[in-house]
Amino acid sequence: MTTGEAVGTAAGIILGERAAVWEEKGAIHTAREIEQQPQLWLETYVRIRKQASALREFLNNSFQYEDLEIILTGAGSSAFIGEILAGPFQQYTGRKTSAYASTQLITHPHHYFSKERRVLLISFARSGNSPESVAAVEMANRYSREVFHLIITCSPSGKLAVTTGQAPNYLFLLPEQANDQALAMTSSFTTMLLAGLLIARLDQLSSIESQIQLLSQYGERLIHQYAAEIGKVAGMQFDRVVFLGSGPLFGTAMESHLKVQELTNGKIICKFDSFLGFRHGPKVVISPETVVIYLLSNNQYVRQYELDLVRDVMSGEPGLYQIEICENARTKSGYTELSIHLSENDTQTLDEDLLAVCSVIPAQLLGFFKSLELTLEPDQPSANGAISRVVQGVNIYPQPH
Repeated sequence: MTTGEAVGTAAGIILGERAAVWEEKGAIHTAREIEQQPQLWLETYVRIRKQASALREFLNNSFQYEDLEIILTGAGSSAFIGEILAGPFQQYTGRKTSAYASTQLITHPHHYFSKERRVLLISFARSGNSPESVAAVEMANRYSREVFHLIITCSPSGKLAVTTGQAPNYLFLLPEQANDQALAMTSSFTTMLLAGLLIARLDQLSSIESQIQLLSQYGERLIHQYAAEIGKVAGMQFDRVVFLGSGPLFGTAMESHLKVQELTNGKIICKFDSFLGFRHGPKVVISPETVVIYLLSNNQYVRQYELDLVRDVMSGEPGLYQIEICENARTKSGYTELSIHLSENDTQTLDEDLLAVCSVIPAQLLGFFKSLELTLEPDQPSANGAISRVVQGVNIYPQPH
């Protein structure tokens, strides 16, 4: 039995509904791919552990150079993975780490690559067939002193998986079920993100096994205990959603905003920001038709700043509805209309960077149910072809010498 069959489908039920219903609504792939995530996280951990020695050898080969810089890249949702990982990667490896979208790298390669520096380029891609992904690899090879390529992808046959030139490279493939068939990336996003976090923490794999189990439990709880509640929110009359996060959760806010916009075909406009940054102008976007979603950190120091902002928003224009995603009752703000607890146990603590993996699920669910509310098909919400599973129409032009 495959993961997609094993999770939530023993009785033909996915996200609280019969699979046949989602099939009829053009939603079966998205529903299944959201629900399968907690199991895929466990499989991804096992896969990383099996390849830990080979991964460590590859990384050590690049880390022998003092001038090595790590660049995390991808396009769209895959770029947001880099935004989440940049801080943790720098923390755990001790190497300067930056996140740049491949869409930036190919237009201005001289801003990011230099013949004076070596680069470990870590590329994330679901299919690996977007023109920018392959072009970014080629630009790095051309403009850097030396490049080491770590490819993290869901497709063994994608162009990215087979195109690195002569540079040293390592290809890490996610479980087959992670290669989402729906338009919007859900399980592909979270499994690639987790793979990146685990690679950054290779030396801690044994000690964090219990953390991965806890992460999977949090994901199951989000999906099975809060899907119906989030579905009710999707039935409300709102036209915009704001997501706020700090540190790694800032990148999760980025992905969350895109997920709702994609799944609603742009009918719901979304914004993202950090808690501290939101005061500096962006707070003006909150209207009486806005849903505000707070992705709260479980770091007590960080949460002080976040709760200040929550109180500030609630004292002015609070929007139509407010949701907070917090680890447990001890970490909630107490100000929002819906408090989503990842755990009922106040003593359990998930590492903050791992919290960024599961905290995107509420946005996936909100976008899924709002898509249905708008009579769209979540698997392919863009009937006019404005967006597609693999980006179309991108020309890669030769760089001037």
